[in-house]
Amino acid sequence: MVFNSQTFIFLFLPITLIIYFFVGNRFKNYILLITSLIFYAWASVNHTFLLLIYILINYILGILISNFKNNNRNTSKIILTIGVIINLFILFYYKYFDFSIKVTNHLFNTSIPLKYIALPLGISFISFQAISYIVDIYRGDAVVNKNPFYVALYMSLFPKVTSGPIIKYKHIDEQIRNRSITIEKFSYGIERFIFGLAKKVIISDILGNMSDDIFSVLNTGIDTPSSWIAIICYTLQIYFDFSGYSDMAIGLANMFGFNFIENFNYPYISKSIREFWRRWHISLSTWFKEYLYIPLGGNRKGSTRTLINLLIVFFATGIWHGASPNFIIWGFWHGLFMVIERLIKDKDWYKKIPNFIKLILTLFIVMLGWVFFRVNSISEAIKFIAIMFGIKQYDYVSFDYRYFLNTKLIVWIIIGAVLSTPLISNIFKKYKNIKGFELVKTILIGILFIISIIFIVNSTYSPFIYFQF
Repeated sequence: MVFNSQTFIFLFLPITLIIYFFVGNRFKNYILLITSLIFYAWASVNHTFLLLIYILINYILGILISNFKNNNRNTSKIILTIGVIINLFILFYYKYFDFSIKVTNHLFNTSIPLKYIALPLGISFISFQAISYIVDIYRGDAVVNKNPFYVALYMSLFPKVTSGPIIKYKHIDEQIRNRSITIEKFSYGIERFIFGLAKKVIISDILGNMSDDIFSVLNTGIDTPSSWIAIICYTLQIYFDFSGYSDMAIGLANMFGFNFIENFNYPYISKSIREFWRRWHISLSTWFKEYLYIPLGGNRKGSTRTLINLLIVFFATGIWHGASPNFIIWGFWHGLFMVIERLIKDKDWYKKIPNFIKLILTLFIVMLGWVFFRVNSISEAIKFIAIMFGIKQYDYVSFDYRYFLNTKLIVWIIIGAVLSTPLISNIFKKYKNIKGFELVKTILIGILFIISIIFIVNSTYSPFIYFQF
């Protein structure tokens, strides 16, 4: 069950909201926990039992870390270390074990059979939130929650369990214990959910269909203009797909009284890769900064160590996304430019480069990185990039760019490009105090919801890209 399904919108969500607001405050968290587990079990009952075991392990670890923290700090640290290893091992087993066997077989010419382990939904997000739970308790950033059901709610809350945002325990602990809901907050939640829904089922899916069509004929032959059409469409698709999911998650959280952190802030207007990662998947980049980069020493141990730390973080960022050399290279690609930017940021010639040029260069770097993210192998990525720059040309192409490029696609690319900037948001802010603005906005949101539902009813199932992580 996904947020953009008819089952979720017309069955699961309304029933959950009705029950949630019908019961008293002391039962609301338990209702949310039950419905979150049902939501997760919809994908896999077996993996739901795994999730419960995962929750129990980290609940016990949190209790032990808290009990030993004041009297025996070393023991508490040992328990924390064991806890982090357990969480990473579970993530490794389900996500990387088969990949490690493939690498071993390739390097040592062995034939170890694969286990074909099914990937639990949201395992990467759940693991990082579990680590946040025990680390925040150890650091004293949050108080251990002795109610196992509340810990379970933190780790399984359905708006975020499948694809984030990655919520640190210290940022939600108090909200789980005590939160309030207002009509304004609930209304904002609905509004945000509808905006996210439209991003996904209208813009992302339309551009994604075109991108998929071109990438699907890569090996049979495409021309240079088609390759640029494909990567432009994919660049917009992945933004509207993932930011759309995050908007829906944040909207759902507001409906139930929670405040989730923003996960995107118009990343394609960034003027550096460093700025891009302050705007793209913010919950992941801040998680790595707080729980990996700073513990490694951050920028406090000299320039060389800082650059190494950056490369380690982006290697981890890449492999977090998936057990594939493509994701590792994608991570290193961003890490490389983070290092380069750090080396040149204080140079006079760099400071003199116009911001518009920096924006274009940053977007160009990001788009090239998306090639590795999108295709299935390194060889395909190299081939695609070679086609982009005319280095590789087919004697015969199945379809040239005129087959793909039409007025409708151009319009959707322009719409996507405009909406990936704060232009429309700024216009809304400018006129929000004008009389009648709220009424007009409400009508427009209602129309947007109806259009989104029409797209859902008339389209095939299209999962969120980040569900695979």
